[in-house]
Order: sequence, then C-alpha cells, then structure tokens
Amino acid sequence: MPPPSPAHDDVVHSESFLRLLMRRQLSLSIASGVAFLGALLALPLFNYFAPRLMATRVAGFTLTWLILGVLFFPLVWIISWLFIKRSIALEDEEVAQVESGREPK
Repeated sequence: MPPPSPAHDDVVHSESFLRLLMRRQLSLSIASGVAFLGALLALPLFNYFAPRLMATRVAGFTLTWLILGVLFFPLVWIISWLFIKRSIALEDEEVAQVESGREPK
C-alpha cells in the first residue's frame, strides 16, 4: 500500500472533516442517551400508570423486577453495542469518502 500523499492527509485531518465527524458522533451520542433515558424513565411510568400489569408474575419475579433486575443490564449493553458499531461505521464512511476523492458531506 503506498503511503498517503500529503494532500490526502490534509483532507483527512482538516478541521471541517473532524468537525463533521464529531457532529455526527454527537448526534449518535444524543440518540443513545435518549434511548437509555427513555428506558430508565419508562419503568417508573409503567409502575405508576399500569400497576396491575407490572405486578404480574413472570418466571417467579414481578414484571417490574424482571425488567429492572434482569433485562435492564442487557438493554444497556445493546444500546452500547449499537453506539459502538454505528460510530465505527461513521468513521469508516468518512474515510471512504476521503479516499475516493470526494469531500465529506
């Protein structure tokens, strides 16, 4: 693989390139945060507005404790995994655009 030309490095590390990448990752971070907060706030709301449903027993737990004690941790891992996958995809997309000679969007 030939070393990148100086012009190529200037585009990859330009302020506009980095600013765009950081802006896109910020929106991804906000979306992940909203998903987490939505899940975190949904449980008390469901307990308040649907107490009978949340008191239903599932596998020996009330639905509230099943969600909080068993399902919440995997949900956080899924949100984190999706964030990391999408963040890497954003970076790869930006690099591919630069390597193809197009200016990043």
